[in-house]
Order: sequence, then structure tokens, then C-alpha cells
Amino acid sequence: MGKRGMDLLRGTLDLLVLRVLRSGPSHGYAIAKAIHATTDEVLNVEEGSMYPALYRMEKRGWIAADWGVTDTKRRAKFYQLTTEGRAQLDAESSSWNEFSTAVGKVLESS
Repeated sequence: MGKRGMDLLRGTLDLLVLRVLRSGPSHGYAIAKAIHATTDEVLNVEEGSMYPALYRMEKRGWIAADWGVTDTKRRAKFYQLTTEGRAQLDAESSSWNEFSTAVGKVLESS
């Protein structure tokens, strides 16, 4: 692991993206950069994972997209949480916390 990065567990990418978007609208590249920076460069989300996840979440109604212009003056699709997305974030956060607590108990047992 370390600075080389690690593969995301299946299903965690949606949770991470939704969490980043809780702070406000963002485009795919910025979302990936935020995840990378927030995790002290441990998690690296590639385009091949990010954009299919964004399209899937948009189709499910968790996020909505509008075209805009980035800080570097490039045209990009900006994604934001919907009401359904906020509910999904709450549900997934709760499940993740329960899961990570359970795994931690196993790792700490003798």
C-alpha cells in the first residue's frame, strides 16, 4: 500500500464520491484529486473507474450533472448530490462504519 496506492474495495468508490460531493459540485478530475489528497495519496482513482461510477450514480438519481467551466477554463461536467444522493450517502456511511468496526474487532482479537 503506502504511497503507491491501493485498489478500492468494490462499492467504496460510490461512498467516497458522494462524500466529496457533499461539500459542493465538482467535476470528475477534481473529485479524484480530492480523494487522493484526503487519503494522504493512498487512494488513487483512475478515469476508467471514476467516470463509469459517475454515470452509474447519475442514472440512479444520486447525483445530477450540468456543464460548466473549470478553474483552468476547460469545459467539464459538474456533478452535485441530489436528495436521493444525500440519503444514499447517509446509508452507505452507516454501513461502512458498521463494517469497519467489525473488521477492526477481528484484527484486534488475539
